Amino acid sequence: MHSSARAVRLLAIAAAAASLIACGGGGGGSGAALPSVDTSSVAAADPGSVLAEGWQRRGIAQIFVRSYQDSDGDGKGDLQGLISRLDYLKALGVGGIWLMPITASQDQDHGYAVKDYRAVESDYGSLADLDALVAAAHARGLGVIVDYVMNHSAAEHPAFLNSRAGASNNFRSWYVWQSSQPSGWSIYGSDPWRAYRSDWYYAPFWDQMPDFNLTNAAVVAWHHDNLRFWLNRGVDGFRFDAVGNLVENGASAWENQPQNHVLMAAVRSLVGGYAKRYMVCEGPSDPAGYAASCGSAFAFGHQSDLIAAAQGDTAAIAAVAAYPSTAPAGAANFLSNHDSFAGERPYDQLAGNLAQYKLAAATYLLQPGIPFVYYGEEIGMAGASSLSGDPKLRTPMSWTAAGGFTSGTPYRAKAANVASYNVAAEEADADSLLGFYKTMLALRSARPSISAGDYLQPAASGTLLSFQRTQGSERTLVVLNYGSTSATATVTGLPASATLASLYPSGSSGTTASAAGQASITMAARSVRVFDLR
Repeated sequence: MHSSARAVRLLAIAAAAASLIACGGGGGGSGAALPSVDTSSVAAADPGSVLAEGWQRRGIAQIFVRSYQDSDGDGKGDLQGLISRLDYLKALGVGGIWLMPITASQDQDHGYAVKDYRAVESDYGSLADLDALVAAAHARGLGVIVDYVMNHSAAEHPAFLNSRAGASNNFRSWYVWQSSQPSGWSIYGSDPWRAYRSDWYYAPFWDQMPDFNLTNAAVVAWHHDNLRFWLNRGVDGFRFDAVGNLVENGASAWENQPQNHVLMAAVRSLVGGYAKRYMVCEGPSDPAGYAASCGSAFAFGHQSDLIAAAQGDTAAIAAVAAYPSTAPAGAANFLSNHDSFAGERPYDQLAGNLAQYKLAAATYLLQPGIPFVYYGEEIGMAGASSLSGDPKLRTPMSWTAAGGFTSGTPYRAKAANVASYNVAAEEADADSLLGFYKTMLALRSARPSISAGDYLQPAASGTLLSFQRTQGSERTLVVLNYGSTSATATVTGLPASATLASLYPSGSSGTTASAAGQASITMAARSVRVFDLR
């Protein structure tokens, strides 16, 4: 969770919880018996992995379970619904899926207010349903990573209900408390300190999501036990939320503190003790730092350049060309995600220009890094016209012109363009955006040079971009024209007299490089070409 935009949304949610706050913040008042907290230890028991090595490099689909597929007609997506759509995801060509929080939550929407770290959200199903999903995904060669929220819990979490009972409670030190209101603090434009009786607790995102005290070794050990709980069940890793916010050292030192990297390096070591697992971190203001400590982190900032490049912005094209050469190992690339601070859905950012959309997709799917495809991105889903902020980006998946998400009433408004941009319509159209995503992901999967190879000879000239990907003897050339008119790309740095065989578009004629390793390639307006260099 990050950004002022997210804070605004959470303030709106907080308004709905005002009555809870007034009576003490969500249950467990002074006269109520305090709930027990499950602090049982969990030993590592790796069930192994049936996945191919490097499965994540084929790409990962980001899934919001609540909005993906409803199986029981209650208008909300669930795990059984997702199981019914695994064949679609396999056909799309990704190597795995990331599930936004599936743990039991207080918010019963986005899921980041976790109230039980070892239970599945009741709207989604049960642990047995999760086990069935993992097994079904693995049978199709798909990995499954789950969101983990280490920074904060729900105010309804038993540990916090105990913590707020008083300074003498054993769980008091699990959260960040002060006996008087600290001064000089402002996070995302708001005071992060929240009053409870005569004391103050730290909760920058929402007063119903108090931060853990991650300088407490007992809290860290408990999180490690929770991680092993899921890894032992066979999940293939995690996406870690808000890692930039883990430890606070004062009003001007609350983000990206050195302890954060120590904490995530320890988690990385734990996850690395299991076979073929993958973890990725959300640290928007320091992607490179968290790529180093986590092993992989989202490349925030790059997504904006990708969209601008697709629109023909020459400065952005140059930045996109240079980025992979300087990007940290483990960069995870994306065009948009579930948070409005990362940008609207690409369809809306590009005003429905599909030629530009395909260029943005081709760029990040063919460049180095691990690409994440936000659900519905591959069909050009727009946001819901009746919604704003994060909910606008988290609408039900558009399976058919009528929706196809549920047999009941959808819990949230549909995408604005559901009638035209849906799976059923695009599966019947070879030239559709969905068909293009399948082709690019298939290239990535089939060619190790694209999925895991080096990035060589990047060259940006005006609206033209070219680069090579190499792995062993395999060599791939990618050329893009982001401009609105045709152009000739002069590509250098090729093997002498190499044959350029067209991989995309398939069936197109190739060409031959000169003895000096140069080739001239005619590029239609807003087009991409991919060649095998022999």
